[in-house]
Amino acid sequence: MGKITFIEHDGTEHVVEFEAGASLKDIAVDNAVPGIDADCGGECACGTCHVILAQEWYGKTGAPGQDEEQMLSLTPERAETSRLGCQVQTTEAMDGMSVRLPEFQM
Repeated sequence: MGKITFIEHDGTEHVVEFEAGASLKDIAVDNAVPGIDADCGGECACGTCHVILAQEWYGKTGAPGQDEEQMLSLTPERAETSRLGCQVQTTEAMDGMSVRLPEFQM
C-alpha cells in the first residue's frame, strides 16, 4: 500500500492509503475526500473528478486520451498538469503523490 495526499483548494490535506490499480477518483471517493464529485461514476463523461498534479508526478500518470482531453477542454480551471481522476490508474510508483483539487468541479 502507498499514500496519496489530496489537497483541497483551501489547503486542507487528506492523506489516504491506496492499492495500486485503483483510479484516483475511486481512491478519493472511497475515502470521502471532498471536492471529487464523480457524477458520471468514472466514465470520462462529466469532468467532475478534475485533479491537478504536481509537475514531477504528471509524467508517471500516462498521457490523457482523446476523450479526457475533450472533457478537460471544457474545464475553466484547467492547468498544464490537469487530469481526470477517473482516467489515472495508480501504480506503486505513485506512493507519496500530491494531488490538488480545483476550487470548483465542472
